[in-house]
Amino acid sequence: MNAYKAARKIDISAVRTHHGKEDIDEIVRLGKKYNFINVHALPCWTSYLAQQLKDFPEILVGSPVGFPGGAHKTETKIFEAKQLVADGVQEMDLVMNIGKLRSAEYNYIINEIKEVNTIAGEIPLKVIIEINALNNDEMKKACELVIEGGADFIKTGTGWIPGDANLERIETIMNFIGDSIKLKAAGGVRTREEFIHLDSLGIHRFGINIKSAIEIVESFPAK
Repeated sequence: MNAYKAARKIDISAVRTHHGKEDIDEIVRLGKKYNFINVHALPCWTSYLAQQLKDFPEILVGSPVGFPGGAHKTETKIFEAKQLVADGVQEMDLVMNIGKLRSAEYNYIINEIKEVNTIAGEIPLKVIIEINALNNDEMKKACELVIEGGADFIKTGTGWIPGDANLERIETIMNFIGDSIKLKAAGGVRTREEFIHLDSLGIHRFGINIKSAIEIVESFPAK
């Protein structure tokens, strides 16, 4: 693997409450410099991101739906998804309603994923299952629901729940889902060794903090 191929597996983001225009400009700059596949920001910045990256088609504009708690009504998530599409989003991350999951309201979750996926159309949809809030049985059930809902990716977390995605649990998900859906490991990957190990398991995408993402990419040869 070289630096470019590594960067094409990594999303970077600025999705904290305090992130402002300077932070957005910085992830745009880094996206262009390192060729990260996705630059992700909160919905109010989507149209700005799309404008800044219009001449860089390899770098995708990402934004979340129902972030960070996932407890918005489905109608609210649909409205938000429609606005993101209008603003130029190129990948969409839907936060699963974990309260509904733990209440065994599975049809609610499946229908919500399908509704948002219909809005997304050809835009890839990731569903965030927030594994730090789930036990293993709940985690597996969440994966089943995402697959049944027809999304493109399972994503492990928002980064807003304390703790990192445990690498062992990421492996558990991979063993469970096989090649039935793509997986994005968000959080917990900080070193080249962890990145290489999880990549070897078939993980398609990584959400890595900016400092670690740069260190990992720079650890690989340029060509």
